[in-house]
Amino acid sequence: MRMTMAMEGAALKLAPPGPFRPNSALALASAAASSSSSSRASFRRLSSSAAASSSSSVLADSDPSASGSLSLGHLTRPDFPILHQEVNGSKLVYLDNAATSQKPSSVLKAVLEYYEAYNSNVHRGIHFLSVRATDEYELARKKVAQFINAGESRDIIFTRNATEAINLVAHSWGLSNLKPEDEIVLTIAEHHSAIVPWQIISKKTGAILKFVDLDGGEVPDVSKLRGMLSKKTKLVVVHHVSNMLASILPIEDIVQWAHDVQAKVLVDACQSVPHMVVDVKALDVDFLVASSHKMCGPTGIGFLYGKSELLTSMPPFLGGGEMIADVFLDHSTYAEPPSRFEAGTPAIGEAIGLGAAIDYLSEIGMQKIHDYEMELANYLYESLQSVPSVRIYGPKPSRNINRAALCSFNVEGLHPTDIATILDQQHGVAIRSGHHCAQPLHRYLGISASARASLYFYNTKEDVDNFIQALNSTVNFFNTYK
Repeated sequence: MRMTMAMEGAALKLAPPGPFRPNSALALASAAASSSSSSRASFRRLSSSAAASSSSSVLADSDPSASGSLSLGHLTRPDFPILHQEVNGSKLVYLDNAATSQKPSSVLKAVLEYYEAYNSNVHRGIHFLSVRATDEYELARKKVAQFINAGESRDIIFTRNATEAINLVAHSWGLSNLKPEDEIVLTIAEHHSAIVPWQIISKKTGAILKFVDLDGGEVPDVSKLRGMLSKKTKLVVVHHVSNMLASILPIEDIVQWAHDVQAKVLVDACQSVPHMVVDVKALDVDFLVASSHKMCGPTGIGFLYGKSELLTSMPPFLGGGEMIADVFLDHSTYAEPPSRFEAGTPAIGEAIGLGAAIDYLSEIGMQKIHDYEMELANYLYESLQSVPSVRIYGPKPSRNINRAALCSFNVEGLHPTDIATILDQQHGVAIRSGHHCAQPLHRYLGISASARASLYFYNTKEDVDNFIQALNSTVNFFNTYK
């Protein structure tokens, strides 16, 4: 059943933070008074005291002893101001972390401090502000390198996002190394960002794309992947963790198989780097990409890891300032990596914010985050199974099979966007609906879209309980119209 949801009342637009403006405040108050309480734009930020009170209440409800050990979610929630608010008249339950994570206060402060205290361009000035900005920018690169255990800071290239990082490899390494009949092996569960660039490159070079489908447990079939590899294989492009199936691939094995036929491996680690220990040396990957905004950092920046010898051999992706050694009227020479791949003024504040996010995650400990999320993952899966007529995609968790802390699902007879709409408007629960940038995977599964609830370490079992309660209410709501 596909329903068109009509909104009642006027939609409100909140003024951005800033000086108090009487006219705007009066207009907002007037609009609020005349609008329906069910307006989609209904939003109320809890005061500090209200947030503290709410937090105390949640802790008391969730911990019978009220003095026992608290979960990682309860301990870290106070660091995330955005979580302490009401949306559409209900306490916000944010379960869209696979799309983007929220940011702790320390990250917000780091970005603000850059713009307030030492905003300046990097690598180009000798004055105090420029030197400090450059130092902090390069310190962020070092933090990324240490976080994933890269050999050197220069193995880290800052990009706008993981998508740009994959395009960098495709247009630089791909155009330089691929020829007709060469093969690139991917899975049907890849994000569009890991498929489309290689479609473009295959048309330019004549290389052939080969896709691995799923096994009986709805996991990319790694045995088929291994069987596809041959001397024709030049590159394997795989995700570490699926953003829809929640499956976790054995990257170390895949890398070994690929290297046995002299193929390179590019890993999309957007859903793994924020959630578990990722060691590029141990995995022996050739390229790895991730995004800041999924790991408590700002939007607008991601990174590419590449082995030093590969990056040094690759031509520039973009031309301009910063990436050059010398420029003449008829030709130019290029800087060594990473500068070669960072043309123009970079996302300085965002890089510094990413560094602060890495500090925050490192202080908690990635193994601690992973262990807690595995507990949440099982709780989410088991709880969601209790909903009538639900279909969860991906592997069933067991002693030998772990799932990431997300579930993509459908409820028989209901459109996932209708489910997500009612969860938001009536319950303040934020989930994702759509194809999650994985249309080939959805087509393989025989569906056009799915709903997805995804968790991070600041979520709690109470968040899952609230989601399940709201989902049951939503299903019952739609069933009354059947």
